Amino acid sequence: MLAIASAAAATGALTRPARAQATQTLRLGILSTESAAAAHYANDLGFFTKAGLDVTITVMGNTPSIVAAVVAGALDIGYTTIDSVASIHSHGIPLAVIAPATDYIDPITLNTAGVLVRPDSPIRTAKDFKGKTIASPALHSLGTTGASAWIDANGGDSSTVSYVEIPFPAQPAALATGRVDAIFEVEPFYSAAAKTNRIVFAGYSAISKRFIANLWVVAPDWAKAHPDIVKKFVAVNHEANVWANKNHDQSAVMLAKYSNIPVETINAMARGHYGEEMTPAILQPGIDASAKYNGFKAFPASELLLPR
Repeated sequence: MLAIASAAAATGALTRPARAQATQTLRLGILSTESAAAAHYANDLGFFTKAGLDVTITVMGNTPSIVAAVVAGALDIGYTTIDSVASIHSHGIPLAVIAPATDYIDPITLNTAGVLVRPDSPIRTAKDFKGKTIASPALHSLGTTGASAWIDANGGDSSTVSYVEIPFPAQPAALATGRVDAIFEVEPFYSAAAKTNRIVFAGYSAISKRFIANLWVVAPDWAKAHPDIVKKFVAVNHEANVWANKNHDQSAVMLAKYSNIPVETINAMARGHYGEEMTPAILQPGIDASAKYNGFKAFPASELLLPR
């Protein structure tokens, strides 16, 4: 369960906000991952300014902290995973999905995330994870659910696996020192970690061949009070997502700036696909998987959407 009060106080590194006259302020919370980077693209390209939004982007360590800040009113819109928001909804915490961040599409985005071990690790199959510890940036998130789903689908038993919270950038060091047996990484950290470690499996296909993996959420009361800002953000997010899917070379330069990963590494990695549509059908697989691995009853994806 989220520690709402304490996590909402977390801030993080602030990017330079977009400025314009007579604009409406908007506070976004994101992770330092490619899947959340469309917010940076929209800021750098002037999409927010054009829409009349004065945006401050706060980079945080994990999605529970982002969601807690949204619920507490410290952020207006936050980036999170479908898995996390489904678990939060099951606890009766008010949160609504307003736009997609990235889709998972097999095989297009298969190699954008996965579990890695040290080169000398005895772990090679799903059964080998018995009693082992896997690092994920947050518990009850897409990292833990994706890993558990793969282990169970391939002959292992995820109930014997332990998960520990470690931010993406710090995971390779934790693996190298033996603090954990495996790490769950996403781009732009996954490819870099794969240079010195061994991939056991990639992707989220044990959940579904296609689903919305990452998305943008708001507190329903805030959305009701600011429908024009929500509408503007949704439009800017769509514009940025479409641009990013068509302009990998340009977005790689921006991503390198914000991730501190060389642009050459980014150009060599598998790139994610930013969501250009959002329907209950492609939200549902993540909800169902989260329900299975986080101990709550699955519910219709429509419950996560704002009333029209």
